[in-house]
Amino acid sequence: MNCVGIDIGSTASKVVVLGEKEIRFVLPTGWSSKDTSRLIKDKLVEAGIDVHDETTKVVATGYGRVAVEYADEIITEITCHGRGGRELVGGECGIIDVGGQDTKVIILENGMVRDFMMNDKCSAGTGKFIEVMANRLGVDLEELFELAKTGEKVSISSLCTVFAETEIISHIGEGKKREDLAAGIIDSVAEKVAQLCRRMGLPETNILTGGLSDNKYFAGILSKKLRKEVKGTKEGRFAGALGAALFANELVKD
Repeated sequence: MNCVGIDIGSTASKVVVLGEKEIRFVLPTGWSSKDTSRLIKDKLVEAGIDVHDETTKVVATGYGRVAVEYADEIITEITCHGRGGRELVGGECGIIDVGGQDTKVIILENGMVRDFMMNDKCSAGTGKFIEVMANRLGVDLEELFELAKTGEKVSISSLCTVFAETEIISHIGEGKKREDLAAGIIDSVAEKVAQLCRRMGLPETNILTGGLSDNKYFAGILSKKLRKEVKGTKEGRFAGALGAALFANELVKD
């Protein structure tokens, strides 16, 4: 029996397979979630997993979950991230998911989702903001974070991505150093994420998920701002897909 969890996010899609085969992989979502779901299906077939076989159960979650036509069940991101986070760090924790289009904060208590909150429609506190600003500075994401580590942060006050980009252009015109702008960009995103976390009242132990889950630098900034531990882990990126796979396993038991 294979239990497949598929998390189709706005930027990247994550897949976790539990059971006879243990598989994890990431694909860019691209412009079409349906096309991505087909690519995932093809990749699973290559690995010897037939999603239509009765010995395989599939649960889909994430931004494009409804596009996974071969899913046995569709479950919300909050529920799957909560289940996956519980598996990664235990039943008493906070889950901070910085995604491409939104940021979610989930509080687990006794292994269950006690409360959650998402940011508003503005992307200024998300991965998309970082991506746009990296492009403006002419670097990739990895280079942006490396620059930020050596810079003195420049204040970026705009709450809107478009206005913030204009603000960055103005700073560039004033001759500000690229590493200082990079530090300001990362700090700006971290502060917006921290504001959301403060509204929730985080527990002492927290895990960072989403595309920045393995970024120790970003996790460290958040920890300082919140004065609470925020763990960054390689597995955090797969929290939603892992939770979906675990729910798929429960379908097998039923």
